[in-house]
Amino acid sequence: MSVLFLEEHKLKIKQVVIGAAALACISTAAHAQSAGSIYLTTGWFHFAPQDSSGPLKETSVGGSPVNISVPGTGAGISSADTAGFTVGYFITDAIAAELEMGLPLKFNLEGTGSLEPYGTLGTAKQWSPTLLFKYHFLSPQSKFRPYVGLGVTYTWFSDAKITNGAFENGVLHGPTSVDTDSSWAPVFNVGFNYSFTEHWFAGVSVSFIPMKATAKLSTQAQTPVGVLNVKSEARITLNPIVTYVKVGYKF
Repeated sequence: MSVLFLEEHKLKIKQVVIGAAALACISTAAHAQSAGSIYLTTGWFHFAPQDSSGPLKETSVGGSPVNISVPGTGAGISSADTAGFTVGYFITDAIAAELEMGLPLKFNLEGTGSLEPYGTLGTAKQWSPTLLFKYHFLSPQSKFRPYVGLGVTYTWFSDAKITNGAFENGVLHGPTSVDTDSSWAPVFNVGFNYSFTEHWFAGVSVSFIPMKATAKLSTQAQTPVGVLNVKSEARITLNPIVTYVKVGYKF
């Protein structure tokens, strides 16, 4: 009788263990990076432009169209950092849609060529929300999951202004306001996530964005015939590499 009782007791323990293991598998799958999962991240963006520019070009003087380039002039953009966050949704076990946003980047406009001695010419803030579609490799239960992404960003600028009085008076010859254009650009992205628990993970991504921007200047210039409105522009190729270091939570 005792042998039979012992065998029955062992069988019950085995069933409990098997049931607990199955429940653990179900729980892990539920919280993996799989179809239907929603996740949030926050972290730090580093904006590193691979910039170049054409010369400063006057487009009109006193309302009359002109096309005068100032030889040897140029401008570049400084690197910048900002806090950011993303929200994403796994459409399938491998494909996720993600919206990236951040506090506006504040960067300096630096003189190059004959304008280099002036140093920082002005400042501006950049806004660039981004929509990405990412393809994740390995299984949804993997702790380490690399991915590649493709998306689009819409970029515009605010608070653009000339801050260098020597440049404003010596080169532009008067008080100057600045306006910049907005544009769409593709985004190419690679990165990885690493899960520490069922919910928490961290990761790094790197994006390349081929983009250009045009700064349009309007100057009340002092001339031999009096004050004239002089419009000019500078076209800058930015092509930034954007790094995002993040920590995230998946639901």
